Amino acid sequence: MTQPLLHVATYNIHKGFSQFNRRMMVHTLRERLRELNPDILFLQEVQGLHLGHAEKHADWPGRPQHEFLAEDIWESAYGRNMVYDHGHHGNAILSRFPILHAHNQDVTHLRFEKRGLLHCRIALPEGPAAHCVCVHLSLFGHSRRRQMHALADYLEQEAGDAPLIIAGDFNDWRNHAGDHLAARLGLEEAFTGRQGLPVRSFPAAMPMFRLDRIYIRGLRVVDTAIHHGLPWSAISDHAALSARLSHHAR
Repeated sequence: MTQPLLHVATYNIHKGFSQFNRRMMVHTLRERLRELNPDILFLQEVQGLHLGHAEKHADWPGRPQHEFLAEDIWESAYGRNMVYDHGHHGNAILSRFPILHAHNQDVTHLRFEKRGLLHCRIALPEGPAAHCVCVHLSLFGHSRRRQMHALADYLEQEAGDAPLIIAGDFNDWRNHAGDHLAARLGLEEAFTGRQGLPVRSFPAAMPMFRLDRIYIRGLRVVDTAIHHGLPWSAISDHAALSARLSHHAR
């Protein structure tokens, strides 16, 4: 009997604007995500509120971006990280399956660079619930290492040996996450396994840097895809990554 596959994706959506903030793309983004149609979606740079954009753009959604993107298809959870006078942005997880619990873990190291790890426990169609974490790590190597250790400390307490998916923008062009995070939690990177390098994902028009990842535990990679070039590169400066997973590990 063929086992059902779990389709997951991660995307830094650049707050709903194209590269260099030239065009507001949130409506095109919504259409593209619905065509991709993952079961669980990890989103970074999600605009929860922006009063200036709401005034400037007549078609700016009247709800937070995670709610607008999820409408009628996915449940959603949002972790507010960067807060300013006119709004805030952070990470979001959208899920076709019930979100049993959501928590945003503050891992800010530098005061001017607020960061959080959005953790959701999600009921899968079969087997135990999966712990899913959406990350957007620091631009600075020392801060990234502290954040990865904080994430491992947190998940060792919260997730035990349950199925685990950690996805997002790691800003980790030197590929240290495999040493600092994956090895400690027994994770496999979806595009490379335990050997080799993650896929290039930035900039989306012609990817050169390996910034975005999908790490898994307790699941098996069946297929992967990188979504770059047009039309994706007109939506965000990052490529989207997706993977189809089996509910049963090797």
